[in-house]
Amino acid sequence: MGLPGGRRVPERGWGPAGGTPRAGTGVGLPGDARGAALGPGEREGSNCPPVGVGSHYIRPVAKDSHDAAGTAHAHVGSGKKGKKKRKKAKTDAHGRPKFPTEEYEKELYRLQAEMVKMQEWVRAEGIRLVIIFEGRDAAGKGGTIKRAVQYLNPRVARIEALPAPTERERTQWYFQRYIERLPAAGEIVLFDRSWYNRAGVERVMGFCTLEEYRRFLHQSPIFERLLVEDGILLRKYWFSVSDEEQEARFRSRLTDPMRTWKLSPMDLESISRWEDYSRAKDEMMVHTDIPEAPWYVVESDDKKVARLNMIAHLLSSVPYYEVARPPLALPPRPPSTGYLRPPKDTQTYVPNHAATLLEGKKS
Repeated sequence: MGLPGGRRVPERGWGPAGGTPRAGTGVGLPGDARGAALGPGEREGSNCPPVGVGSHYIRPVAKDSHDAAGTAHAHVGSGKKGKKKRKKAKTDAHGRPKFPTEEYEKELYRLQAEMVKMQEWVRAEGIRLVIIFEGRDAAGKGGTIKRAVQYLNPRVARIEALPAPTERERTQWYFQRYIERLPAAGEIVLFDRSWYNRAGVERVMGFCTLEEYRRFLHQSPIFERLLVEDGILLRKYWFSVSDEEQEARFRSRLTDPMRTWKLSPMDLESISRWEDYSRAKDEMMVHTDIPEAPWYVVESDDKKVARLNMIAHLLSSVPYYEVARPPLALPPRPPSTGYLRPPKDTQTYVPNHAATLLEGKKS
């Protein structure tokens, strides 16, 4: 199978002993030379999955510095002599400090306000923006998407979470069903998983052939370059979660009746196939982390930090501006012309369930 520039993917196994080809070159990195393809301080087998050549890490917000959006976060538990010390930060199930809720909510709301401004810019300028959310199961993709679009117009920003392909779609060009869901002018599309299913779950679980998988690695960079060349803004985020944190989230979902729907046998299978998914992710990064559409890695063991970092980075990567809106004023209500509302008993009203909640308290 060829790569851009006429090069070929080398025939090799998936084990650690095999060399990892650099993006677009097909040249393997034997032994310790693979460390050059990892993030700072990262090694294969660690809780933080390694990334491919050129991938960008979106590091956690520093508690005593500024985040990507430029907002200072206060020290927790510090405080000068003579002043009342602040409460210590809470810790999660693993003893790690959680990001302060007050700081999180304040900054999230500010970032969401900026998202609304970006949305108006997209609509006014006829921009087409595609945002891809990828990562392991329970990595925090869905929660981040929910916060990112919370105040956006659903006619402008929409979420695409495609189900398994139909029998008819299986006979189409692999990218075809995703092309149908790309944005028109003035629209934002957020893919909750995307065409990268083929590089992840389909590869690991054997839902595609080796030939189909290799064809995807060859065509995906070409496909994305065509999108960017046509003027689409493409942003790709990989949410990186540790095996320990993923298992803790799975256990939480097992006992939470409001979230058990998030679990499936396929999700639980990912625990026993952790390293297979790691190798698949590394291979995907190597072939698809291209200058025109780079991957951005979001460390997501702390969901709050991941949400802030991802949204702040997205805003910093888009040249939006605040669109001036025409001033609006409520018109005066015109005088009545004799309209009479029909009697209530001619229409069917929903029962007053809220009132029943207060009846017991009154007595």
